Amino acid sequence: MRTRWVAIPVALIVFWLIALTAADDAKAGNPASPIYGVTVPDGYRSWELIAPAREAAPFDELRVVLGNDIAVRAYRNGTLPFPDGSVLVKLAWKEVQSPDFASASIPGAATTVQVMVKDSKKYASSGGWGFGRFIDGVPADEVQHRTCFACHEARVKNRDYVFTRLAP
Repeated sequence: MRTRWVAIPVALIVFWLIALTAADDAKAGNPASPIYGVTVPDGYRSWELIAPAREAAPFDELRVVLGNDIAVRAYRNGTLPFPDGSVLVKLAWKEVQSPDFASASIPGAATTVQVMVKDSKKYASSGGWGFGRFIDGVPADEVQHRTCFACHEARVKNRDYVFTRLAP
């Protein structure tokens, strides 16, 4: 009888440790940005292309912006402000010269994945947008995230804080 009473607490402790480990693994697999709590969305690599870009010095990057279905529809319809649920993802790579074609540039090492999520209530203090900047899947620090909205507000407030225009 005594063994049964010892086994029950031990089983509960083991269950609790497994549950905590699973929760930590889930968090580690999809970490959130400071301030905004934005994560890299699952499946974003299959989203539609909004536009490519080249960022000159000091960045020297090739970039593409992808959008989820809600954002793509808003772009095509000229809808501003973007509707809640719009998500934009910018991928960036160092620009390197192609080894096969001297006048061409190709993506080198990945530098960042940047995410904008539209939720006008949750992110009311930042124009309705939440921001995330990730390096190797890890969110950049809070200091970097504090600059996101200020930069967008200063330059593209009249376009619902979005820099990228739909490529023709």
